[in-house]
Amino acid sequence: MSETLSFSQVLGWWVGGFLTLCVFSFLYKDNVFYKLAEHIFVGVSAGYWMCIGFWQVLYPNLWGKLQAGDWRYAMAAILGLMLVARLVPRISWVGRWPLAFMVGIFAGFNIVYTMQAQVLKQVEATLVPLWGNPDLATTVLNWIMVLGVLTGLMYFYFSVEHKGPIFGTAARIGIGVLMIAFGAAFGYTVMARVSLLIGRVMYLQEVWGRTLEYFRG
Repeated sequence: MSETLSFSQVLGWWVGGFLTLCVFSFLYKDNVFYKLAEHIFVGVSAGYWMCIGFWQVLYPNLWGKLQAGDWRYAMAAILGLMLVARLVPRISWVGRWPLAFMVGIFAGFNIVYTMQAQVLKQVEATLVPLWGNPDLATTVLNWIMVLGVLTGLMYFYFSVEHKGPIFGTAARIGIGVLMIAFGAAFGYTVMARVSLLIGRVMYLQEVWGRTLEYFRG
């Protein structure tokens, strides 16, 4: 395999390994190497996504439509140019109009999707049978889920003081349910970050191994 390696490949691996170590150097303290890697990452990401946005979104959906004779997209082009006017302080107010259109349209679409995905679907998921299930485990899990949802909602019901055997107990159980949910979400986040760390360490090991392989070959 060593004969297939080239100097440019090895150089690319070492650049990636160097930038990885620069990011890890932040564990010690904020330093110039970390800032170098941070600026390179932000700059490359901005340039990459700008190119992707132009060639995969703007060019086919605007310029391609105009070339095909669909002049309805001329209004979109005008609104896009009005957004650029925000770079000029004297006429920056012009950019408020397309921004208002964007906020209104996205808000209208997202209200429907959010209501369906985060409200209706979750309500539907809690409508489970509490008895008559084929096994005891399913019944117990369904009761836990329904009671957890109800007590969690009762914790956020502030019209009644959280005292007494009903609201007080339900609110305390709801706090426990919320803490379990937050802990599970935090644990999942930590696992994802540890997975990224393992990937970077394995990358550094691969860089070192392939570099030795290149020079031995």
